Amino acid sequence: MEYEAVIGLEVHVQIKTESKIFSPVKAGYGHEPNALVDPVVLSLPGALPVMNKAALDGIMKAGLAFGCAIPDTCKWDRKNYFYPDSPSNYQITQYDQPICQGGEVEIELPGESRNVMGEHKAIKLTRIHLENDVGKLNHFAEDSLVDYNRAHTCLMEIVSEPDMRSGEEAFAFLTAIRQTMVYCGISDCDMEKGQMRADANISVRPVGQKEFGAKIELKNLNSITGVKNGIEYEIKRQTRELKKGNTIIQATWRWDADQGRTEPMREKEDAHDYRYFPDPDLMPVRVDDVWRERIRSEIPELPWDKQRRFMEEYALPYTITSVLVPDRGLSDWFEAAAKQAPDLAQALGNYVANDLLRELSEADQQLGECEMTPNSLLTLAKAVAKGVITKQIAKDVFIEMFKSGETADQVIERKGLKPDFDESQVRIWCQEALDENPRVVADVRSGNAKAINALLGPVMKKSRGKASPQVVGALLRELIDAGE
Repeated sequence: MEYEAVIGLEVHVQIKTESKIFSPVKAGYGHEPNALVDPVVLSLPGALPVMNKAALDGIMKAGLAFGCAIPDTCKWDRKNYFYPDSPSNYQITQYDQPICQGGEVEIELPGESRNVMGEHKAIKLTRIHLENDVGKLNHFAEDSLVDYNRAHTCLMEIVSEPDMRSGEEAFAFLTAIRQTMVYCGISDCDMEKGQMRADANISVRPVGQKEFGAKIELKNLNSITGVKNGIEYEIKRQTRELKKGNTIIQATWRWDADQGRTEPMREKEDAHDYRYFPDPDLMPVRVDDVWRERIRSEIPELPWDKQRRFMEEYALPYTITSVLVPDRGLSDWFEAAAKQAPDLAQALGNYVANDLLRELSEADQQLGECEMTPNSLLTLAKAVAKGVITKQIAKDVFIEMFKSGETADQVIERKGLKPDFDESQVRIWCQEALDENPRVVADVRSGNAKAINALLGPVMKKSRGKASPQVVGALLRELIDAGE
């Protein structure tokens, strides 16, 4: 019997705000333990929560980016459970009236190779709701200590439909969410800092069966790759158990990345175990059209839309767009130059995706620290297009431009790279190459057009590499045709 996996993800994303969700205390990372707390965060008697409007703006922006419906009213509920990282023994969240409903996330699956765009697929969302984060337990050899700095930071939970069927799809789903969040400025999604976390619900069923199998909720997934690996292992484990005739019992398991396997934690709670009820301290939130449209106007062009536009408008190949588009800053940097000279967009894209990223990496710099500007890169592309320098020389010019911040013209002038001859001199060198290589000329005249490439080297050598290969090729063809 063949089996298939059914996968849904619950993704928690911290919204980038100055203060916490129900408290004016600063939100941050890397502070001394329990430095970012107040009576609200610690749930002391008499302390009352106050809603952070920036958190609502952030989750609405995420919802609109993913095509969610934003209802006119949402409300707050208490999810009751005991755990040391939650000082109140409940979490303020949204149960039956979340702020974002429905929607979908567009993902791209791996192509046949790195040079080929993969299949795009829409993963449906059930909802996105807002809640307060909890603290963090730090475990030591003989005890555990709790740090409440993270408690009450603004947290959204993105709940997918069970639309995924593999670890690869889950990987693509999380990648698309992270790119969208960063593009929109909603979150940095740094998983090492706990700004993005995911739990996976995985079940396996016979192919063709409509009913879901018993699901395992997989926790302790600390990276996008970890999510993929954990899911793939759990699919194999459940499939193996079912083929043995064993029963899968709904439970919570953890992923042990060091051992490369899943382990049981506890039986899975159902929703009624949390005893949800409306929070008595927070009023429902009403959202009007003016608020919705203000948030919608702040959403930038989203990654997949930008990639499709780059491929259509600038005729960029997938290999270039797949490097530029995931980084909003890098793609905007490229377009600042490309929109001034669309005919040079492919050359500019190559410089950015290959040369610029290489130099930034070697210099251990961020794009914002780079001396080179889009306008100065444009001067290099124009110099090559006009035949002022060759593509080979342009590689060295690029490195000089990156280090100094000069334009291509300034580097070419300073290093004496501009040709000190005109086209008439190049014509003489071309004729000399023809005279010195009569056999090659005969091959070209007999129909072997590619043989002309053997004549380029001698001419370039005579010009000390400064002649334009395009000009040389055209002159060689002209002289050969004229001699027939």
